[in-house]
Amino acid sequence: MSRFRVLFKSTAVRLSALYILLFAICAATLVFYVTAMSERLLTGQIRDAVRQEVEQVQRAYDTGGMNLLLRTMERRARQPGANLYIIAGPSGDILAGNVASVQPGVFEEVGWISAPFAYQRYTDGGGVERRHKAIANIFVLDNGLRILVGRDLGDPERFRLLVRQALMVALAIMGLGAIIIWFGIGRNALKRIDRMSDASKKIMAGDLSQRLPVGGSGDEFDRLSMSLNTMLERIEKLNEGLRQVSDNIAHDLKTPLTRLRNKASDALDMADADTRRAALEGIISESDQLIRTFNALLMISRVEAGSVAAEMSPVELSAIVSDSAELYEPAAEEAGLDLSASVEPGVEVQGNRELIGQAIFNLLDNAIKYSSDTAGAGEVSLKLARHPDGICLSVADHGPGIPADRRDDVVKRFVRLDESRSKPGTGLGLSLVEAVMELHNGRLELSDTNPEKPEQRGLTVSMIFPTKAA
Repeated sequence: MSRFRVLFKSTAVRLSALYILLFAICAATLVFYVTAMSERLLTGQIRDAVRQEVEQVQRAYDTGGMNLLLRTMERRARQPGANLYIIAGPSGDILAGNVASVQPGVFEEVGWISAPFAYQRYTDGGGVERRHKAIANIFVLDNGLRILVGRDLGDPERFRLLVRQALMVALAIMGLGAIIIWFGIGRNALKRIDRMSDASKKIMAGDLSQRLPVGGSGDEFDRLSMSLNTMLERIEKLNEGLRQVSDNIAHDLKTPLTRLRNKASDALDMADADTRRAALEGIISESDQLIRTFNALLMISRVEAGSVAAEMSPVELSAIVSDSAELYEPAAEEAGLDLSASVEPGVEVQGNRELIGQAIFNLLDNAIKYSSDTAGAGEVSLKLARHPDGICLSVADHGPGIPADRRDDVVKRFVRLDESRSKPGTGLGLSLVEAVMELHNGRLELSDTNPEKPEQRGLTVSMIFPTKAA
């Protein structure tokens, strides 16, 4: 019983009940309309038949007088399913005809009787209630006699009742089927909602790997489940990133913080002012590095949360790439590298200028830093060009590169290869670039610059932006 109460509380069932109610009202209106129109049609046909009978009777009187009139009415009255034929005196007394009696007051009118009247047949027997109905036309002869020609309404009435009964039975069957379907749909919807509720309870309990069920029908429940599953995947990814950040901070930042604390403790014990000053400057330098690390983390979190999505606007990517190349050219020369730039003019994307610039700076900084110690590295190239699948901005170097099996790892926060531990950095550069590309609905691709030279295979990092919508 409780399940039925829950069923009746569901929106789908309530809407179905409202639909059935409206359907019943429309169906009842249709029944009465059809029966009324059918009765009106048959009544019109009867009136036409009576009018023709009246014309024939009048023609017989005009042609042969009273004798021909009587013979005509008698012959017609004896036919199966005959009309009503009555000859009445001026006072309304029935003199002849095939009807035993009629409703009082009928012969007071001339022409069409204003409303159907009751009459009694000879075959009804005595004491039988006048339950027959008829319509008639009355005309008056020259001698004052009144002639009534009418038609029984039993056939239209039976037809009306038959049509109404058939429609009512059909509607009853349809209504019963609608109620059965209503309960079936309501129960099915309730089951699906129960499955979604069960999955939601597991998710609220902390199991973010759970997903709402998708039936595959493509209805509104499936669309809602798919949207919520996409949201859950995003939440799970953010939580996983948060967990990784917490673990990485605990492992990667514990050492520099400990070292910073030890340096500060040593500086307290130093008597020489110059030595103490040098130690304090080292502490400040390491503190600045920690601040940059936390700023990078905050930037990545801000980008992944989408809080800068509203700052998107059309930006000229060609100008940003050219400015970045010009800015980093002195740093490349100082490291003994040539920085070349190939920029296709007039390339625009929908994006955030600050974030795109920061991503390019990170890639150029990594390329210069990891190529400077590689013999024969020689060149860092920056290229911007249109491609069939979008707009490609790539930074290529000829350094040690990254093994193919580690490329998925290096875009994670604080992940650094063992051979890179000696270089200054936080391990957040590529993480920020990937977050920027996700925000711009693009993708980040890593590949070898020189696959045929393992010792100088280098690394090409490509930022692929979607083509700007027209």
